[in-house]
Amino acid sequence: MSFLSLVGVEFKKIKRSKIFLILFAATLILWIPSILNADMNFNMQAEGISPENNFFIQGFMGMAWFMFPASMVVGTVLLSQTERTNKGILKMLALPISTVKLCLAKFVVLLALAASQILMMVGMYYISAAIVTGTQDYNFILSPLFVFKEVGFIAASTIPMLAFFWLLAVCIQTPIFSIGIGLASIVPSVLMINTKAWFAYPMSYPFFVITSEYGKLATNLTTSQVEFFPWIPVAIAITVVCLCISCFRFGQAERR
Repeated sequence: MSFLSLVGVEFKKIKRSKIFLILFAATLILWIPSILNADMNFNMQAEGISPENNFFIQGFMGMAWFMFPASMVVGTVLLSQTERTNKGILKMLALPISTVKLCLAKFVVLLALAASQILMMVGMYYISAAIVTGTQDYNFILSPLFVFKEVGFIAASTIPMLAFFWLLAVCIQTPIFSIGIGLASIVPSVLMINTKAWFAYPMSYPFFVITSEYGKLATNLTTSQVEFFPWIPVAIAITVVCLCISCFRFGQAERR
């Protein structure tokens, strides 16, 4: 079976799962406060940022710090559990399929789930911006080119974090422990972005990226800026190490 066919099979497995519903619910919950408190964006003009830019950045800061990582922790565990339910993993391991291929196919599905939630965020942003444009009598809608450029940068920065979450889901058999450790790993990201070693902690990447963009848009605020070295080499190394360990460990517990 080719790798693409294997990815297609994995997508079919999650069609009837509640993963997409969980991702959508998290996205919806995130934007409700932004709509209700839209008038507060005008108070940030003293910091040198326009109301429309502040509305966008504040919404995505909430996503990047906790809501998106937390959704991915839960989604990752649910994805891994699709095989363990009814001992489906044993059936897959009995087939002449490389466990490395199977592990990487599931990780590709995880990346697709992450991309889906980010696109949901963009969709909800435009819906929310349209609503507050009407309620505040001010145009909060930003150019799609600007929005997708910012969102694309954030999305790329999440890959090492997702690789780490996938490692947890593969190595820790008990879902509650996997989710607990994953959620606990998110919290220190707020502290890590204020240190020089932020690039060594993948859970801080999305939040660091969005706060650095905030500093660019708010002329009176100073935030740390993204420096691609040593960030990119370290991020690649973390991703590769996490995926290698995941591929090595995948299915080992079920074979015992």
